[in-house]
Amino acid sequence: MSKRNEDAFGHLIHDHYNGIEVLEIIERDDGYIDSFPGTKAYFSEFEKWKDSEKEAMYYVQGKVLDIGCGAGRHSLYLQTRDFDVVAIDSSPLAIEVSKLRGVKKAEVKSLHEIDSTFGVFDTILMLGNNFALMGNPKNASRLLKIFHKITSENGFIIAECADPYSTDNKDHTDYHEKNRKRGRLGGQLSIRVRHRKFISNWFDFLLLSKEEVQEIMKDTGWKIEQFIEGDGSGKYIAIMKKK
Repeated sequence: MSKRNEDAFGHLIHDHYNGIEVLEIIERDDGYIDSFPGTKAYFSEFEKWKDSEKEAMYYVQGKVLDIGCGAGRHSLYLQTRDFDVVAIDSSPLAIEVSKLRGVKKAEVKSLHEIDSTFGVFDTILMLGNNFALMGNPKNASRLLKIFHKITSENGFIIAECADPYSTDNKDHTDYHEKNRKRGRLGGQLSIRVRHRKFISNWFDFLLLSKEEVQEIMKDTGWKIEQFIEGDGSGKYIAIMKKK
């Protein structure tokens, strides 16, 4: 299967950009499948953002790295406020759409490809629940240490997370228990995206409680400045400040 055919998320974004009505389909490795009609949120203007996202913008400063930019909505908004933004996404089609929509600096790059040679930033943005792209606790700790190296003295990370334990859905709570028996965190998922005939590769997606975030942050050079509560579905934004 070609890389373009594996880019199910990118095809989803590309179709929406071209006016095609789409659903985001997520499949978990235990067979659980869910669909989300909110693809238009990837394209939303600032006025339609959640209050938590709007509040998080007050912490943005200097040069910005927008990780998992999707269709580029955060980058586009920050550009209007004269921030220097570098947008990255592992999806080639998402980057293509971001550029078509006016993102000035956008490139195909995975979060896990970032290293100490990547440049220096003042703010690292991981909105849209993108802190979950860390994948697992070990990777999260490693990447936070790298972020410490590539940020300025007063650097910030603005990361949206989702508490996996804010549910009573038995399919989810059973999965959490299965994870614990395997020595994993309850919210450590293996998922893939499906769209029409396109199927992404399996990838790890790490949902964390606030306590788990703070545990992972130990010895990485970061501290919690503030938690901004989300929309009541367990989501929140962690404002992390460089120590």
